[in-house]
Amino acid sequence: MKAFLILGLLLLSVLAQGKVYDRCELARTLKSLGLDGYYGVSLANWVCLTQWESSYNTQATNYNPWDQSTDYGIFQINSHYWCNDGKTPGAVNGCGVSCNAFLQDDISQAVACAKRVVREQGIGAWVAWRNRCENHDLTQYIQGCGV
Repeated sequence: MKAFLILGLLLLSVLAQGKVYDRCELARTLKSLGLDGYYGVSLANWVCLTQWESSYNTQATNYNPWDQSTDYGIFQINSHYWCNDGKTPGAVNGCGVSCNAFLQDDISQAVACAKRVVREQGIGAWVAWRNRCENHDLTQYIQGCGV
C-alpha cells in the first residue's frame, strides 16, 4: 500500500510539472513551428528567451502582484495583454485564447501567440530577453542541436 501511495505521488508530481524540454529538442520544435528568423529573430534568441523565462517548462507560471496578472507557459505570456485566465483585471486577451492553452505540452498555440507579440512589440517585449540575451553571444543555445 505504501508503495502505491509513493508511486501515486510521484505520478502526480510528473503530471503537475508538465513537459520540460531539452534544449535541443526545443530548438528543433521551435524551428519546425517557424520561429527561426521570424520577424528577424534568430532561433538562438528564442531558445535563450525560453531558457530564462521558463527553464523550457511548459507549466511555468509567475504571478505579478503589481498588476495582478500571471505569466504562463514556456514563453511566460502575460494574462493582462495576451490571454484570458478569468482572473486578471482589465485583461485584453490579444491572442484570443485561454491562458491554459500556454500550459500544454503542445506549444503550437504558445508559439502562435509569441509570434503575435513579436509582430506587435518585438522580441524586447520579454524582460528576460533584454536582460539575458540581448547583445550576447547566443551560439551556445543551439550548438550541437543540428538546426
